[in-house]
Order: sequence, then C-alpha cells, then structure tokens
Amino acid sequence: MSKPIIEVQRITKDVKDSTGTLTILHEISFSLQAQESVAIVGASGSGKSTLLSILAGLDTPTTGSVKLAGTELFDLDEDARAAVRSAQVGFVFQSFQLLGNLNALENVMLPLELQGHPEAKRLATEMLKRVGLGERLKHYPRVLSGGEQQRVALARAFVMRPALLLADEPTGSLDFATGAQVMELMFELNREAGTTLVLVTHDVGIAQRCQRQLHIEAGRMTEALAAQPA
Repeated sequence: MSKPIIEVQRITKDVKDSTGTLTILHEISFSLQAQESVAIVGASGSGKSTLLSILAGLDTPTTGSVKLAGTELFDLDEDARAAVRSAQVGFVFQSFQLLGNLNALENVMLPLELQGHPEAKRLATEMLKRVGLGERLKHYPRVLSGGEQQRVALARAFVMRPALLLADEPTGSLDFATGAQVMELMFELNREAGTTLVLVTHDVGIAQRCQRQLHIEAGRMTEALAAQPA
C-alpha cells in the first residue's frame, strides 16, 4: 500500500480559560490514502472545525503530529506551512471567503498567480466554465447568488488540483436545493481531480456519500463506514 496522503497521530488540543484547561480534541489519530473521502461528523462545538484547522496547519495542536504528503507540518515554521498549504491544499468554507474587490475570474486566478503560473487566466476561465459560470467571469461576489459564490469557491479550490481538499460545512449558508447542487458538483470535481477529501458536515446524507465517517464526541473520535461511497 502506498504512503497515506495525510497521517494524524495522537492530536490533542487544549485551551485555557477562567475555569481552567478545556480539552477540545483528545488523542485523535487517523490516516487517509490518496483519493479517499471522509466526513467528519459531530455536534456543534465538538471540535470538527478545530481539527480541520489543525490538518491545514492553520492551528497548532497541544500534542501530536500531522504529516501531509510525508511532511511533518509542525516541524515547519509558519511561512513553510503556508507554502505547503499553497501547493497541496484547497479550501471550501461555509462563508465562501471570496475577495469582494475581485471578480469571479480574478478570485479563481489568485492562487495560480501567487504560484507564478503562466496560464492562470486560461486555467481559471476553464474551471469557471466547468462549474457553470462561463457567463459570469466578470461578476463580483456582491452580485452573485450564494450558490454561484460557492461555485466560484469550488473553482478556486480545484483549479490548483490540490492533493487534499478541506471543506467546512460547504452548504451551511445555502438552501436545500442549492446546497444539493453544490455538493453534487463538489463530488464530481473531486472524482475528476483525484483529490483526497475531508468534509466537515452535520448533514447525515452528505456524510454517507463519503467513503468513511469519523465521528467526534466529547473530543474523542470513532469511525463508522459509510454505506454509499461518493
């Protein structure tokens, strides 16, 4: 078997407040092979988003390690972790996180331009056409619907063909019908790109489309196999 794309070993996250120390995550361990999909499921406040931030190297664990494509993230400084994220990781957020002063095309071009890609405009245009927004290239986020904004976010995430896609409640700001369309598109793009998907969701139906389900309760993780891989 090939090496996992991501290896999480005994991750613990503690935070201190006026009442003492609160353990948000307790010795979380799992690994994912390339092209696997996993849903992280749990009640609000269970630590799902904290875990996702640690997987991306955006937050640091109290103890434990995360290896991404063989690189130990927390042996690196912040600049080096940012470089790994830029090259290996795509993000899709509940709140879209588009830059309001950039149009759809410019938002999707941005990560390519930061990498100095010579064909940023062509690749971004093609990806926006792939998500059904070929006629909306010059539109700014403020005039796009929620579903359209999330499609731009998907295009931006996948245009770099990341090894790992981290999605945090990607339909949380959308109505049911629009959310279902966005999720269908995300799973299609994920299959096409061969990306490893880590999806935080409270939606049981969405979780069941992933190959694996990791449940967090009181900071501890258990695993349930999904009935229907995406």
